[in-house]
Amino acid sequence: MATSTLRRAARATVTAIAVSSAMIVGTAYAEASLDPAELEQVTDQYLYDASLTSFQSIRIEQPYGDQLDWSSDGCSNSPDNPFGFNLVRACYRHDFGYRNYKDQGRFTESNRFAIDNQFRDDMYEVCDGNWACNRFADTYYWAVRQFGG
Repeated sequence: MATSTLRRAARATVTAIAVSSAMIVGTAYAEASLDPAELEQVTDQYLYDASLTSFQSIRIEQPYGDQLDWSSDGCSNSPDNPFGFNLVRACYRHDFGYRNYKDQGRFTESNRFAIDNQFRDDMYEVCDGNWACNRFADTYYWAVRQFGG
């Protein structure tokens, strides 16, 4: 009799732990939908406030995937890694900015200019002062200013 009571108590404890764990894990991955103002704020944080390295980590996780467009074509028709400089990371964030600003109805010429300037800054960060890489970055920046949008 004591053994069956002990087993029931053990089963109840294990079940309680399993249910609690599932709730905690489920909560960690559940995301509430953002209202439009919050969505714009999160977009701006990812685009302008996060470091390029942090943005790459965020992009892997793709938070708010049902509300944010994380797709990218890399550096479009330009090399993603000219001479080994990984400019594609900057291209990913640039695509994120264009696509989400368009989706949110905020793609004005002044916002496009700000997104393009962030793109240039991101490429310069990747180049880390390398003259040749900076010239590629300047060329990519010029191309998006002329043909982007």
